[in-house]
Amino acid sequence: MSDQEMENAPPEEAAVEPGAETTASELEVAQAEREGLKAELEALKAERDDLKDQLLRKAADFDNYRKRMLKEKDEARQFANSALLEDLCQVLDDFERAIRSGETAKDFAAFHSGIVMIEGQFASLLERKYNLKRLDSVGKAFSPEHHEAIAMDPVEEGRESVVVEEYQKGYQLHDRVLRTAKVRVGHAKNKEAKEGE
Repeated sequence: MSDQEMENAPPEEAAVEPGAETTASELEVAQAEREGLKAELEALKAERDDLKDQLLRKAADFDNYRKRMLKEKDEARQFANSALLEDLCQVLDDFERAIRSGETAKDFAAFHSGIVMIEGQFASLLERKYNLKRLDSVGKAFSPEHHEAIAMDPVEEGRESVVVEEYQKGYQLHDRVLRTAKVRVGHAKNKEAKEGE
């Protein structure tokens, strides 16, 4: 058959195999299955939307929690020293009373003893309530952890370096040195330094 004859030939009927015909019941089953899949798809979409909504709510809750924690942390930092400052206000009150009494009385000895008493009460308050202790330095062996030597005096050979004078007190908070003491240290001259003299 030529190409032209093939084009003009009537279309052939599709060959139908025996048993391949679809019945109405099979179409109904397929239609029901399709409807079930549609319903399942809609249920899955609804579940997805619900989970997405829950996720957005949880994210918003977490963001609010984070902001609240930052605010509380900031407030805690701002007011962390309020108890200490309240105690310091009492010390300031004592100083004001001492100054007023010094203006009227003109008794230096009484004024001095009042100032000494305030200083003692203040040091006691800091140690008792806040565990801030003064470092005693004079007569003790020099320790770079507790002392900062700003002057040195020669002492007898063989003696260890000892603090002979304290220029500024050192303080310790709990078990940690808060501020080293500024001290004058007595130390033995080494042999090379003696020979150089």
